[in-house]
Parts: sequence; structure tokens; C-alpha cells
Amino acid sequence: MADSNPRQTGVIPGTVVIRPSTGLLGRNVRDLWPFRELAFFLTWRDVKVRYRQSVLGAAWAIIQPIMMMVVFSVVFGHYAKLPSDGVPYPIFTFAALVPFTYFTSALTGSAASLVGNANLVSKVYFPRLLLPIAAAIGPLVDFAIAMVVLAIMMAAYGVSPTIGLVTLPALMLVSIATALGAGALLAALNVRYRDFQYVVPYTVQFLLYATPVAYSAQLVPKGAQAFLGVNPMATVVAGFRWALLGTPAPGPGMVGISICVTAAVLVAGLIYFQRVEKTFADVI
Repeated sequence: MADSNPRQTGVIPGTVVIRPSTGLLGRNVRDLWPFRELAFFLTWRDVKVRYRQSVLGAAWAIIQPIMMMVVFSVVFGHYAKLPSDGVPYPIFTFAALVPFTYFTSALTGSAASLVGNANLVSKVYFPRLLLPIAAAIGPLVDFAIAMVVLAIMMAAYGVSPTIGLVTLPALMLVSIATALGAGALLAALNVRYRDFQYVVPYTVQFLLYATPVAYSAQLVPKGAQAFLGVNPMATVVAGFRWALLGTPAPGPGMVGISICVTAAVLVAGLIYFQRVEKTFADVI
């Protein structure tokens, strides 16, 4: 990092000084802004690579949630006859799959971001945190496309959004922060212990059923619903349904627990990432 005030340090002007990280999060977070153009390039590269030489292109952004919606509608809606809080089961499920699909894509991409860019990490210096950040931002393009499809479905079913629509940015912020925190932690662990590349798919599969995507959070006993907040995506999914479909809103206890867990995951992921970042180029 170039010293911004060489007179105070006695460093010859024009000299580049690389100092060790200091403080709880070090200089890692503060040094990201000068590299904002690189962050944009990495994000756009990930988006283009995802659809390169693809016949269907951006349609893949909606194929996965639509296929899952069909499966859930047949298995859980038609045969199991699970309640859908008074709205048609297909749109009930799709409204949950849109944010959850973003989360799984961002988590998976962030966890693999360092190993997937091993040549870049080992040859060029830049804040390594940019890689999981770019991997977490890129899927927002798919999320936007899926939201358009969801709006069309809502119009087809005659469902109007509620005033809670204004909370969607805050709910997405929880999704992004959770995916980035967990993704940064897994990315750092994956550099040293490649076993974690096998852990991520199982974690995503577990979260799919631990999150009320195919079922309503109202099926959980009232006294235990707040504990669903330990999984922040449970609150995000319930919040999306409430804002868009008018289903019951997540309780304040559930929301409070999710915010605390999200903050803890984000801070823990960033701290561990910063602590081991200096070893990435040697180990990867």
C-alpha cells in the first residue's frame, strides 16, 4: 500500500510501502475502494463466463428455480398438500426460490473464488477479498431476471405486492452479507483444506430443507418460530413472501436473531479471511 503521507514516515516520495495488516479487520476492508474498478471487472467477468458459449444464455437464471418450483408443487403442493398461506402453491414456492437461489449461487461462487483464481492470486497483488465480493455480487444479475419472471407470475395469478415491498432491499442486504461472510470463510478454508469444496454442496442441500422454501414457516410451532432466525435465509424467505404475497410476516424475534447471526457470520468470515490472507499465494 502506498504511504499517503511520506513526510510523517520519512519515506522517500514515490516509494511503495507494504505494511502488515493491523486492527481487528486490518486494512483489508479500507483498501477495497481504490480497487473498485477491478471489483467491477471481476464481477462482470464472472457474469460473462457464466453464459459464455451457452445456447440458452440468461434463461439459465430462471430455469433452475422454475424446475424446482414444478417439483415442489407436484410433491409438496399436490401430493403432500402442504398449506401455502392462502396463495397458489407455485407462486408461494417461486417467491421463496428467487432469493434462496441467489444465496446458494453467491455462497457457492464465493467459496470457490480463491481456488478458481489460483493463477491470479499467486502472481498479482490486490485485496483478495475482491474475489469473494465479486462472486457474491455477480448472481444479482440472475436475481434481477428471476424477479421479472416473478412479477409476471404475480400478475398472472392476480396477486399484488404489499407495502412491505420497501423492505426487499434490506432483506437482500441480509442475503448478500450472509453469503459473503460464509463464502469468505469457506474460501479461506478451501485454500488450505480442499475438503471444503465437498462440504459446500452438502451445506446448500441441507439449507434448502432447513429453510421454509417448500413449506410455510407457520407450520413451525409459534414458540419455536423465532429460532428459525438462526438461519437468516428463513427470515429472508418469509420476508419476501410477506412483502410480495401478503403472507404472515416474520416475527420480531426471528428478525432480530437473523440480524445478529448475519452480523456474526460476516465479521467472523472477514476476520478469518484477513488473518490467513498472507498465506494464500504460498499455499494455493
